Amino acid sequence: MSDPQSRREYIRDIATKATKDDHPSRWFEQVYTTAEGESAAIPWAQMQPNPHLLAWLDKCDRPSPSQRALVVGCGLGDDAEALAERGYQVTAFDISPTAIAWCQERFPNSSVEYQVADLFEFAQTHSQAFDLVFECRTIQALPLTVRQPTISAICQLLAPEGTLFLITNVREDEAEPDGPPWPLSETELQQISQQGLQEVQRHRPSGTKRPTLCLEYQRVSQRVSQNLS
Repeated sequence: MSDPQSRREYIRDIATKATKDDHPSRWFEQVYTTAEGESAAIPWAQMQPNPHLLAWLDKCDRPSPSQRALVVGCGLGDDAEALAERGYQVTAFDISPTAIAWCQERFPNSSVEYQVADLFEFAQTHSQAFDLVFECRTIQALPLTVRQPTISAICQLLAPEGTLFLITNVREDEAEPDGPPWPLSETELQQISQQGLQEVQRHRPSGTKRPTLCLEYQRVSQRVSQNLS
């Protein structure tokens, strides 16, 4: 599986098979274990922070020392470390124990709290706990059968008046895409607003071949929500 194309085909195959499983995210651990410590075998591991995240952070005010940030599906940890460098108290989780061990090996002196966790269980125990939630292409990596509960769980993590920054591939219509990945449709993005979040901004970054969209949402406070109703 040293050939990148063969590796991608292998990952696509195990991800597709996982759609028939009761645990459609379990295949991530298989990807990391079969990589055998070679980051090049992880297609989404760039070994540096996401440039779209960095560009967004450059436009934001520096957080207060008490502000908590969460990275959903943190992979090998670069985005979590970037948020910690900006001053956030960062928690980062991934369902893959191998990925989390890899993070801890890469960043042995990190202030980031790395955890092995399942999104749905984590959302139940950390409801509205984070001032910033960062999600990059995790939703699109899971099949449409769990899209609504995945979006709901991610939104549940956000504190009152907190911010969700989302990077995802998008599709132009509502037809079920041939995946993985399964890019989000506009109707699926609207599910985020239905969870009590208001879209603040969106833009399509230049210089990428993917149909990428960066979106910022803020949880509407209860007082504002009552005034709008």
